[in-house]
Amino acid sequence: MTEFSGSHVLITGAASGLGRLMALDAVRRQARVTLLDRDAEGLARVRAELQALGGDAQSFVVDLADRAALQAVCAQVQAGGGVDILINNAGIVSGRTLLECSDEAIERTFQVNTLAHFWTVRAFLPGMLARGKGHIVTVASVAGLAGTSRLSDYCASKFAAVGFDESLRVELKRLGSPVRTTIVCPYFIDTGMFDGARTRFPWLLPILQPDYVVRRIMQAVEKNRSRLILPRFVLALPVARVLPTWLFDAVLSSLGINRSMDHFRGRH
Repeated sequence: MTEFSGSHVLITGAASGLGRLMALDAVRRQARVTLLDRDAEGLARVRAELQALGGDAQSFVVDLADRAALQAVCAQVQAGGGVDILINNAGIVSGRTLLECSDEAIERTFQVNTLAHFWTVRAFLPGMLARGKGHIVTVASVAGLAGTSRLSDYCASKFAAVGFDESLRVELKRLGSPVRTTIVCPYFIDTGMFDGARTRFPWLLPILQPDYVVRRIMQAVEKNRSRLILPRFVLALPVARVLPTWLFDAVLSSLGINRSMDHFRGRH
């Protein structure tokens, strides 16, 4: 079991959405919390919420796409005692086709959704290994398990995040380390990030509620689960992968997945 009580939890993308809710939940579980986000006003609001609960919280305004700035913040946090539970939650989405995305937007998607994971884990994993404990949580997406239209940059970044977690997990096992990892792959979540995205069959692929997702994530971390995929129907994806490509594509189309982003607006 991974204990939140008495642990130091660092959460990226903590100014809103899942990050905010996980921070609140961690404080209720008696954890010490560090928040990272580029949204200064949002961070201040969340930190005030945590302090109102009597929580021990600190925050750093940092753009995760800025490697040097992120590494400097991580070094400061590590110097203050390190991190026990690292939750790489920050993510961005453009919701555009490949040809509509600018070069800068594509690069930023990978900097935030993928490369930031490398910099935070490289900063805190040595301390976890030295202490003989730790947990690294990668919040990816179902988009990291199956590609769809209008999400080429996002899907590619999340596929990379899933691969990162898998490789890190087996590296830690080969080292005989007790440091654990958890990959989280949810479908669309009603946080505003995917505002306008639709689902054809909500009874199979519902738009998930943030409170539910956070509850499942925290439970998965506590129980040292290596993988959390939501909803359960998505667990059929590995089986569907054995189908011929044309049939696999037809199945996703029949489920409405390839048109799910047609009315995307996103968070403003």
